[in-house]
Amino acid sequence: MMNWQRLLGFIIVACVAVSVSAKKIPHDKVLETSELSKYLKQEFKGKLKNDKDLAVYYREQFTKRFFYDYQNVNERFELYNQLYVNENGHRDRAQDHMGKYADSTIWKLPFNYLNGSPVNSYALRHLARQHKMMDIAYLYFYEDKDPKYIHYWHTQLRSLNTAFHTNKFESIEDGNGVYEAFRSGYRVLNWLSIHNLFLGEEAYTDKMQLQTIATLLQHGAHLYHTNAKFKSGNHQTRGMSALAMLAILFRDFEGTDQWYQHAMELLKAHMQKEINPDGFQFERSVHYHMSDIGNYFYVYQLVKNSEIEVDPLWEAQLKSLFTTLAKVAYPDKSAPVLQDDTDNPWAEKNAIASTMSLGYILFEDDEIAYFSEPEVSPKMYWFLRQSQLESLSHLNAKLPSYGSLSFPDTHYYIMREGWSTNDKMMIISAGLDEKKPDHQHGDMLGVQAMANGQCILPNYQVRYSLSDFELFKNSLVKNVALVDDELQGKKWTSNKGGSGFGKFKQLPQPTTIAWQSNTNFDLHIGSHDGFEDIGVEYSRQVIYVKDEFWIVKDNFQSDTEHSYKQVWQGHYSSENGSDLLRSSFSDASGCDIWQLIPTDSIKSSGSRGKQWNIVSKIDEKAFSFITVIYPYKGYSSRIDESDNYRLKDWERNSALLNAGGKQVQSLSKGSQHYLFNVQNLSIEDNSIQLSAIADIYLNKLADYWQVYLLSPEAVELEITSKGQVITKVLEPGDTYQIK
Repeated sequence: MMNWQRLLGFIIVACVAVSVSAKKIPHDKVLETSELSKYLKQEFKGKLKNDKDLAVYYREQFTKRFFYDYQNVNERFELYNQLYVNENGHRDRAQDHMGKYADSTIWKLPFNYLNGSPVNSYALRHLARQHKMMDIAYLYFYEDKDPKYIHYWHTQLRSLNTAFHTNKFESIEDGNGVYEAFRSGYRVLNWLSIHNLFLGEEAYTDKMQLQTIATLLQHGAHLYHTNAKFKSGNHQTRGMSALAMLAILFRDFEGTDQWYQHAMELLKAHMQKEINPDGFQFERSVHYHMSDIGNYFYVYQLVKNSEIEVDPLWEAQLKSLFTTLAKVAYPDKSAPVLQDDTDNPWAEKNAIASTMSLGYILFEDDEIAYFSEPEVSPKMYWFLRQSQLESLSHLNAKLPSYGSLSFPDTHYYIMREGWSTNDKMMIISAGLDEKKPDHQHGDMLGVQAMANGQCILPNYQVRYSLSDFELFKNSLVKNVALVDDELQGKKWTSNKGGSGFGKFKQLPQPTTIAWQSNTNFDLHIGSHDGFEDIGVEYSRQVIYVKDEFWIVKDNFQSDTEHSYKQVWQGHYSSENGSDLLRSSFSDASGCDIWQLIPTDSIKSSGSRGKQWNIVSKIDEKAFSFITVIYPYKGYSSRIDESDNYRLKDWERNSALLNAGGKQVQSLSKGSQHYLFNVQNLSIEDNSIQLSAIADIYLNKLADYWQVYLLSPEAVELEITSKGQVITKVLEPGDTYQIK
């Protein structure tokens, strides 16, 4: 009897499970509007009996749940036009899209634009994102609310549903998946935005509204179904951001609680795994860093609007993304170009002000306010409440407290003078993400620098669809060192979908040997294995002589002869062969690149209006470039090539040091001395012998000399003074006091 009871119990449980399961939104079809009410949670089924009830209910709910109240669209649109004056741009983009694609378009390659030319993979991906459909929505308002624009959008939406049901859409496997997490998530964001813009419009009928909701629900179910496990990268983050938004906005439907829980768990995992402990997004790119800010911001806003409790980790990690942008910023409040930054091809900086405005809105931090502006970006305007927009009208900015600093996990190193417009700043790139280096450029130990408001050593933004993407991603257009014809990025491969994106399968593995920041100088020492396959060991030392200039020393060692090279970006001319390069700007500021040890040749090249200069030392087994990067303001402040390379107040190769070694070089000012390639020297009553040729910094203080080791390898000091001998082993970056 008990066996039958158990069996009956199992049958009942199974039936209930099937019943509950049947209520959940299907991922493999778009529901008819008449079916929607069947999938509501139990408490709503009796209240919302037909399409009319459901349409009315969701118009009411969107006034509370969405980013802003659609009943104020006309007023908000008027303010939008006052703030941004974007009508011509929106018209151009809208007409471009409508001129290329029919309203009931095709979603699988191959097919042609309306003009007969073929649609390529890159274009299909943008069609799938539907980002220009927002411009078509704006056109509705610009043209006296002509309903044809609502119908164009909605017909295109329904055409995707038809393609989905007939399996005539690009799949994920072929690399151009229309329902791939990033594209699907991007489309959801755009269609939600358009849905809210049109909710109060008579031409946007109840039937159309519910068809949109049914379509969005299918997208949510599909995102939930196809993202069961964590997958590294911003593609899943964008998809889970969309899933969380759908779950919040349509939380009256069965299964959306599971959507929300799953999306928030995966987003939390992305926050934990993809925001490094130092606050930088793991792909090491400003573009992707700011993209993730958006992904998290959309969800955070809706959570706060609906007064849903959120894990405290969210606030801490989201704020860290903003403070990281502040830490990495140039003195002019822009950010350097790091890895795959793609907003403005060939630009030398990243605009971060509108993103930082979001940070101020959320956290009201005065240092974030310093980088903000009174408006957010035109895109983000539609995701903020009116009170939040108004908060930007009285920014209480505070000068940042960040000086020279490091990102020890992401391995960016900042050498900073201060925050005045003309102050100097350099960033060193010395990291490689082990999980997803797809967006990494061939810039290992590369530098970028700004001084006097100019990018004196620039890097350049890229775009995946451009033919020069591989060129601008690799080492010829970075401020790096090279050997022979070797570039850092090797084994280039394009992605499967043919959108233009590509990556290097082989990049140098870096090692940070030392990072030191003190009152007088900043020091970074690093190495990488990028030339070991041709038998060359390599390291780079970067020294920032505080508030004045940088010294870059590139060290090469091999058993065979090679050509060793430095690559410097910018419009530099040769002032004396390869040993002095100069760039000058319209305000008479400039930068000199001076070689303390003679080199052999200089070659200049360029593309897209950019120029790079390759300084070479030919046919050497071992060689070290010792290079002064000297920004100046005004003609008389330059390195004077007509006066034995006079360097302002600095003396070259002071006889007072009595230094010996191999091609010893030194720069001295007052009590400070930077010595390179030295093995022995005398200072006052002290004789110093080094166990190997090395680089050191000496500074005379009240009753002792301070010695810092600037070299990449440890050395032993033997100090003889008045018959006494003291030995001390110094590691790179270590200091010792000689009385």
